[in-house]
Amino acid sequence: MSVAQTSAAKSKIKKVVLAYSGGLDTSIILKWLQETYQAEVITFTADLGQGEELNPARKKAELLGIKKENIFIEDIREEFIRDYVFPMFRANAVYEGVYLLGTSIARPLIAKKQIEIARKMGADAVCHGATGKGNDQVRFELSYYALEPSIKIIAPWREWAFKSREHLIEFAEKHQIPIAKDKRGEAPFSVDANLLHSSSEGKVLEDPNVEAPPYVYQRTISPMDAPDKVTEITIGFGKGDAVSLNGQKLSPAELFAKLNDLGRDNGIGRLDLVENRFVGMKSRGVYETPGGTILLTAHRAMESITLDRGAAHLKDEFMPRYAELIYNGFWFAPEREMLQAMIDKSQEHVEGEVRLKLYKGNVIVTGRDSKKSLYSSTLVTFEDDKGAYDQKDAEGFIRLNALRLRTLAMRNKGGQH
Repeated sequence: MSVAQTSAAKSKIKKVVLAYSGGLDTSIILKWLQETYQAEVITFTADLGQGEELNPARKKAELLGIKKENIFIEDIREEFIRDYVFPMFRANAVYEGVYLLGTSIARPLIAKKQIEIARKMGADAVCHGATGKGNDQVRFELSYYALEPSIKIIAPWREWAFKSREHLIEFAEKHQIPIAKDKRGEAPFSVDANLLHSSSEGKVLEDPNVEAPPYVYQRTISPMDAPDKVTEITIGFGKGDAVSLNGQKLSPAELFAKLNDLGRDNGIGRLDLVENRFVGMKSRGVYETPGGTILLTAHRAMESITLDRGAAHLKDEFMPRYAELIYNGFWFAPEREMLQAMIDKSQEHVEGEVRLKLYKGNVIVTGRDSKKSLYSSTLVTFEDDKGAYDQKDAEGFIRLNALRLRTLAMRNKGGQH
């Protein structure tokens, strides 16, 4: 595209909805949008439980010339856990065997809110602050297009000419954008956080053979420093979702916040991994998912007595595909929705209570109880089972299942069929 064509495309954008944290990077993006596109900027700041005060974001947006009616700040913690995290946990979703998808699952909700605001305010474009090397750009933009196929997308990190953090700081100083003292130098690592988890990447974490410094961990104490005391809890489930903690009914976000506190205090939920990004490179990250780690263990325990074997095994077969769809940004894709329908159907009878012990980074299941349990002590007992299961029947069952194996063995030995 020529310079003239690029300028023409930019001049067509009148209003843009920016995913705005209030931090230095998105504040620079805000001003850059005003300068580069000459567009009216609308900011959207989401409270996803990241643990930061959001009023400074409003004040900073106003300082940068954003009209009050163009500043949107919304607490979406309940929606996040209820409509995104819980459906994902019904599937026991983990990417590449370990990652609980804390960053991945937040992006479609932020994108959805941006599109809603764009429609309400008559904006013709949306903007995110994800870099051109990461997964988030894909997650945001696939979600935008799925919800509003004609929307224009601005990705500053793929467009602007800034080559270093020094250039960003110079731009901020030129435009009188406030810079916190700790933001003037190179950040030791980048952080993304929400109610489900916190993730840390880059700089001091780039060498996968070097142990992460203790200061990287922000949501959990070290398992080695956790109390020499067991914490016992009970989680109640209804249709596959956690609904109570120690007998107390709680909203999704309230329950998750309490699980996070319990996990933090017991050193639960730390993960240091090298993952395969969708864009093609390997990346090392340090994740902390205290409440989610507890919930995953409890949910699988609840399923163990309430899910039929065939249903449970089928779910486990589909789980890696489901997790990959979320990781890659296809939350709003029909295949994810199809899998979700199957998963949700499997959860109709996943109800009851699970007892757990939390101790020095460990989540230990000690009991599970459900009115919908498929576990039968009559069938499993070694004592007199009064005819509920005739052990002699096992002989025919084994011989039938062994038939093809015996046939193969005879052929391989050169014998007769």
